[in-house]
Amino acid sequence: MIARCVRFISGAFGQVTSGLAGTCRGSQRKAMANPAQADWDSALDRAKAHSPFLARALDKQSELAELLAAGDSEAAFGWVRERGQHADTAIALRRERLGLATLLAIGDLAGAFPLPQVVEQLTAFADNALDRAIRTAIAERTGDDSAAGFIALALGKQGAGELNYSSDIDPILLYEPTRLAHRAKDDPADAAQRYARRIVALLSDVTDEGYVLRVDLRLRPASEISPLVVRRAAALTHYQSAALPWERAAFTRARAAAGDLAAGEEFLTAIRPFIWRQALDFGAVDEIRKLTERVRAGHEGPDKPGPGFNLKKGRGGIREIEFFVQTHQLIHGGRDPSLRVRGTSDALGALVAAERIEPATARTLSEAYKRLRVVEHRLQMVHDRQTHSLPKGAALDNVAWLDGRAGGAELVAELTELTQAVGAIFDTLIEPEPELPSPIKAPKRKRHKVSKPAPDRAIIAARIENWRDGRFQCLRTPQALAAFDALAPVLTDALVHADDPERALIRWESLLERAPSAINLFYLLQAQPQLLHRLISALTLSAMLADELARKPELLDTLLDRRGLDSPGSVEEIAERMERSAARPDYEAMLDAIRQVTGEIRFSQGLQMIEGSADPLDIAQALSRTAEAALQLALRETADDFAKAHGRIEGSELVVLGLGRLGGGALTHASDLDLVFVFTGDFAAQSDGLRALGATHYYNRLASRVIAALSVPTAQGALYEIDTRLRPQGGQGPLVVSCEAFAKYQQEAAWTWEHMALARARVLAGSPAAREQLEAIMVEVLLRQRDRHKLADAVVSMRDEMARYKQPTGPLDAKRARGGLVDCEFLVHYLQLRGVAADGTALSQSHPDAYAPDLGAAIPALIDAGRLPADLRAHYDLMSRMLVAGRLLSPGGAEPPRGAAQALARACRQSDYDALLHAFAEARQRVAGAWSAILGQTILTSNMEHNNE
Repeated sequence: MIARCVRFISGAFGQVTSGLAGTCRGSQRKAMANPAQADWDSALDRAKAHSPFLARALDKQSELAELLAAGDSEAAFGWVRERGQHADTAIALRRERLGLATLLAIGDLAGAFPLPQVVEQLTAFADNALDRAIRTAIAERTGDDSAAGFIALALGKQGAGELNYSSDIDPILLYEPTRLAHRAKDDPADAAQRYARRIVALLSDVTDEGYVLRVDLRLRPASEISPLVVRRAAALTHYQSAALPWERAAFTRARAAAGDLAAGEEFLTAIRPFIWRQALDFGAVDEIRKLTERVRAGHEGPDKPGPGFNLKKGRGGIREIEFFVQTHQLIHGGRDPSLRVRGTSDALGALVAAERIEPATARTLSEAYKRLRVVEHRLQMVHDRQTHSLPKGAALDNVAWLDGRAGGAELVAELTELTQAVGAIFDTLIEPEPELPSPIKAPKRKRHKVSKPAPDRAIIAARIENWRDGRFQCLRTPQALAAFDALAPVLTDALVHADDPERALIRWESLLERAPSAINLFYLLQAQPQLLHRLISALTLSAMLADELARKPELLDTLLDRRGLDSPGSVEEIAERMERSAARPDYEAMLDAIRQVTGEIRFSQGLQMIEGSADPLDIAQALSRTAEAALQLALRETADDFAKAHGRIEGSELVVLGLGRLGGGALTHASDLDLVFVFTGDFAAQSDGLRALGATHYYNRLASRVIAALSVPTAQGALYEIDTRLRPQGGQGPLVVSCEAFAKYQQEAAWTWEHMALARARVLAGSPAAREQLEAIMVEVLLRQRDRHKLADAVVSMRDEMARYKQPTGPLDAKRARGGLVDCEFLVHYLQLRGVAADGTALSQSHPDAYAPDLGAAIPALIDAGRLPADLRAHYDLMSRMLVAGRLLSPGGAEPPRGAAQALARACRQSDYDALLHAFAEARQRVAGAWSAILGQTILTSNMEHNNE
């Protein structure tokens, strides 16, 4: 079984990508040269002198030999195709195969055909031969030239489009009983088996004409007990419930190659979740790792090039390149569809583009792959045998001479250099990363105790031991308990040294209680022990992150992504990531993908927050870009889905405004989204769908659907709370109004507080023309002339009203406390609406950034205009950091525990918690002073007053 698994897990290689292709040595330089410079005479001479198979083939096909001697490859391909036109399928395929093998071999030796062309031609022939054999087998019994209901999936080198000269093929044959052509008296299952046996005979039997392809059907599901061709439904059940990890690896190269192609692709789509798993499966990855170790341990030949060295199985050989690439694909391909490519060199390029491996690693493996495959072909050209081992003595020299080398020693020296480089890279795959601890070995249960435990350690160890009593569903199977037992000693150690062990224990128990399965989590922490300490921090310091992790343990997958703790990128990059993550190209899958990626980003940004590795101000911007990407994608997908029933309205569109912290690009983990919906065009227009709607009704229903898309829980959970109360007329008005109605309301009926809210508004979704139209309306409203005294009275009155009804929730409530962020924002909006600099000039002319919805940009502009004190920016930034970090570390502004207090101080760039409290008090006093100087009202910020609130 091990040997079978080792052979079947290996896939094929993709075409060489130009970005990774390096210059190879010796004859390979020649092989990749310009075909116009091909040396056909030398190729023919070497073939006749050093390849008995090619010598006989040239003698047997004299017309082809003449065409090759003339260098007319186009005519030679035509001659080969004609050989495949014989009425007898078995004869036709054998003659075509011999002609093609001869033509490609000579063209390869001549330097006319580069490696990608050679393997592509061989694969295309195999696909066509398999399809003709299927149709012939069915037609012989039914007279029906149809392959409906009979599926041939190509795996291995055929699946990847990379067959070599003497490859066998490893198809999986499936059938659909209701669609398969068969005689009336035949049972569909019996007929399918008859077809399979005939297909194998047509391709594999050796006759006077030779053979076509060796066919190996042992890749099929449960091949020890299953028939040659498997019913589609049974295969689907197998891959969804009983398949082994090596089968996942094999299917990374799978494609529908012959027979009923559409049904084949449908089948592959159906099992895609089995192959490409969204959550990292460390149990499966561990099995693949063990299998890679067996590849090397199970090879009994020489471990370095020389007589008997196997180019495929030896250390640093072809198979090690395959395993290296496939393992990375299996780990990351479920979450990154760009990695789901079949060819190994193509996959190397994709891994580099996705920043999973270094470009230098990819270049080394790609160059080695090309050269090893070429030498493999040379070995097989000699006698047309499926061999991968270097021969001895004169036979080795013969292969080298066929390759254009001076002798075997030169060839061995080159192969030694290549395989050493590949072997060193492969070592990094099967051995632990040098900077990480070694994987945890499963101990016996008695090892949970120590000889002289400290009291705290004994209590924690006993508590952890009690988790095995069956109360948690995720710890009720032998496999789960074994994985847990392996983790328990290190988990005990980590909890003993946690800032708040009791809190961490409680949240661990909550995680185990909610998780239906935790095996993958345990495997993950065993594979990456340093993640355990990060997990303990998350569980200890932030209830929000702990709760989110308990609901979705797969969020820990993000910790393994070395880019997981980087900035998530621009709005466009985040939206693209969401699109790539969709399991299917449909509406529901896209909504799930939006939630999945948003959850991953929020979780990873939260971890950075509690670790102090990123500025909370940057995290707030990242969360805002994520929400903006989610909104834009949800609007696009919802509009497309809505249009299926109701059509669209020509010259009109829905535009979305973000206000508050979303408009200012400064969301927290607890922020809702303040949205206003407006539509452009004629309000009296109608949509052009089968169920036409008037514009107002159309856009109100569409906006409701968008809100649902962003807020209603799906299989991936909830997303955002949506607040639309800032729309014209608030909760009493329609959800969506036309641009004209929006402008009229803002110009004639809006209150001062609504204009203040508009100062922090930003168009988040809409065409450039629509954005320009709406922005012009907002600019006109913000820049209008206002009475200074009436404006000041309105601002003070509103703030007093808010202070009465929205009091601080705790001593660290940087938002509502007097002298806090709300006062900062009111001051900024007052100055924006007042609209003049200290020298009396218009702010819009002298300091246009003063009107930026991002207060991080507006405040410096107002300082430069002489309207705010110079140190206010620093105080505003401090309290903004407190707000963003506090949502995780001190929810509600409450006094945090010791560990969270330290993390909060670190996030706010303060030396310790006491320093943070002092800086917060000073910031509030400075804001209060600015408030008094600008608005003439004294506000209290004393600790006594704050605590009473």
